[in-house]
Amino acid sequence: MTNNTAKYIIVGAGLSGLTSAYVLNKQGETDFLVLESRNRIGGRILTDNNIDFGATWFQNHHQNVIDLLDEIDVDKFHQFNKGKSVLVYSTMAPAHYFENDPSTPSAFRIAGGTTAMIQELAKTNADKIKTKTTVLEVNENDNGVSVITDKGEFKAEKVIITIPPRIATRISFSPGLPEMLTKTMENTHTWMSNAIKVGITFKNPFWKDKKLSGTLIGQVGAVTELYDHSNINEDRFALMGFVNEGLRDVSEKERKTRILEHLQKFLGAEVLDYITYQEKDWSQDKNTSCDTIKSIYMSPRYGDSKFKEFYVNGKVLFSGAETSPVYGGYMDGAIYSGVVAAKNILEK
Repeated sequence: MTNNTAKYIIVGAGLSGLTSAYVLNKQGETDFLVLESRNRIGGRILTDNNIDFGATWFQNHHQNVIDLLDEIDVDKFHQFNKGKSVLVYSTMAPAHYFENDPSTPSAFRIAGGTTAMIQELAKTNADKIKTKTTVLEVNENDNGVSVITDKGEFKAEKVIITIPPRIATRISFSPGLPEMLTKTMENTHTWMSNAIKVGITFKNPFWKDKKLSGTLIGQVGAVTELYDHSNINEDRFALMGFVNEGLRDVSEKERKTRILEHLQKFLGAEVLDYITYQEKDWSQDKNTSCDTIKSIYMSPRYGDSKFKEFYVNGKVLFSGAETSPVYGGYMDGAIYSGVVAAKNILEK
């Protein structure tokens, strides 16, 4: 295989793309490349300072995640939720404190952060992944397709596009995609594209000392969701959650002030005694969001049947969390679509 030629090209080194690469390799197919626009792998999975700023949780019914973690030998553990949680539902009423049902299992997190799964998935294919390579065009030729990037031309027999459908509309295809598919891609909400996450680390888990779970749900206020985000060994302590999107329009300094004041009010003055404070606004990530971001508070529709078909005369297949008919938008859907895409392209 020459440097810029492969049997298959996978566009995107997020969970779906890396799952496809992992499955291809497991099936004995090693003639492929993964092209990633970012300077890192993982896509919307991002662990920094032990804090998951992207995909974080999964449940008992997300069997694709559980099976994959077992296969690649990455541990999982339950989200901490013991103690009183806080519900802030009105500016005119006091907060409501409640306790979770101890018989109901909490969500799972991944030991070492969600990026641990990404790193393990990519380990055997590291030499096939090219970061900082943005795909601009996919054009059919006599032998397959020509993939034009900002780093030059790549050639393959077939291509799997795993980036979010709305982001994939930036790619020029020849022959062009059907209009109905393009409209579907444009109208498919990109998971996390409107989210702002905050992560704060502490020397001690003061909320546990107060018999608090670290969970805060806010229908009003600076933070809409907050959870304990300590690690599996319980030797690094943090709180992580989602910021009210209305604070996107204020300065970073003002946003931080409002967030800390809000958390101090309900969790205590110890919030101000933090080690690190970080934010991730996914709307500012050009590989995730676009100029016309739209907040969606109900589950968007994912897994449109149009994504099941091959395009560009059987040479292009779409994959990714938003294309999955099984738990679309979740990590489980990304893994499912990655497995199915790899199997479909091998069968085709």
